[in-house]
Amino acid sequence: MLIVQKYGGSSVADAGRIKKVARRIAGVKKEGHDVVVVVSAMGDTTDYLIELVKSITSNPGEREMDMILSTGEQVSIALLAMAVKDQGLEAISMTGPQAGIFTDSVHTKARIKEIQCDRVKEELAAGKVVIVAGFQGLNGTGDITTLGRGGSDTTAVALAIALQADLCEIYTDVDGVYTADPRVVKNARKLDDISHDEMLELAHLGAQVLHPRSVELAKIYNITLQVRSSFNHNPGTIVREVSGMEKTMVVTGVAHDLNVARIGLFDVPDRPGIAWKVFRALAGEHINVDMIIQSATRNGVNDISFTVATSDLQKALAVMEKIKDEAGFSGYTWDDGIAKVSIVGAGMATNPGVAARMFEALAKRNINLEMIATSEIRISCIIKSGQAQEAVSALHDEFGLAG
Repeated sequence: MLIVQKYGGSSVADAGRIKKVARRIAGVKKEGHDVVVVVSAMGDTTDYLIELVKSITSNPGEREMDMILSTGEQVSIALLAMAVKDQGLEAISMTGPQAGIFTDSVHTKARIKEIQCDRVKEELAAGKVVIVAGFQGLNGTGDITTLGRGGSDTTAVALAIALQADLCEIYTDVDGVYTADPRVVKNARKLDDISHDEMLELAHLGAQVLHPRSVELAKIYNITLQVRSSFNHNPGTIVREVSGMEKTMVVTGVAHDLNVARIGLFDVPDRPGIAWKVFRALAGEHINVDMIIQSATRNGVNDISFTVATSDLQKALAVMEKIKDEAGFSGYTWDDGIAKVSIVGAGMATNPGVAARMFEALAKRNINLEMIATSEIRISCIIKSGQAQEAVSALHDEFGLAG
């Protein structure tokens, strides 16, 4: 049996935790399984490196950011390989490029294009534990790239697909996927299993257990994931395809996201191609747009509001300033004091009245809704950021999600 395991930064935050992870890996290997391990940078290393860069320059360039950020994982893989060897096993550490991970050329947000895993297979055949740096790869011109925050999850799932692994385990600092963030809702309940679709929505909406791109890959290739804690041996949450199962829960979970900013455009000409120009320009800067609302037309113009990640706000505002005259809108405004709160559940598709219950629960707490967006299994609202925790608790109670 071939198992791919991924350990996040908190799981390898110091020497003691690295040794514990090595003992866990050794236990799996001694059961007769082949093991590939994907590791993140230790603890807050990435944040430290970012702050270090800021102390040097305010404009480092994305290629150089990738160069320095990729070093964090190289430290952790080497240390973990040493710790595994101390358990009496053969182990080898590999950077993303050494493991054959090739990406596009979008620095800091690269996407995996191909994995040439011949060397990984050779080392596995030699009986070694293969330890791969997550979050990084190599582009077509030979430059190191990084996959963006949470990219180690994507590395692990992509390797599981390329190697046709039997199981992909994601180890983190929580026991699994919960009905809400247990740091916000004390009686949040751990889910035994969840569908790919539900997990993908929760991941996009702010749940930080799994990176959205990793879940998307798992869904496309029908890979079952297991989310577990590296600090105990409790059963985790299984993420799998359950489209054929009858959903007994209308709402599976509540998510919130504070990394949200809204941009509003005034007096946008109401003619074909204007919205295309605006959002083409944002896409050209690799800025993801989430919710979009257009007001009713008045005197040949309308207003458009949309949300982006707070981390992309300044870049997005620069784009708006650049295309203002071309697109013809009179001005723009922005607000980063907002949050997105969402409910997710496959059962929502066949149960009417869910939106009304959500809006009533928020209204009872005097929480105003500034934007609303829906899909078949998700309803999201933009609210003031200071009310996010209260909103999550209210919705968790309303839909009976407590453990």
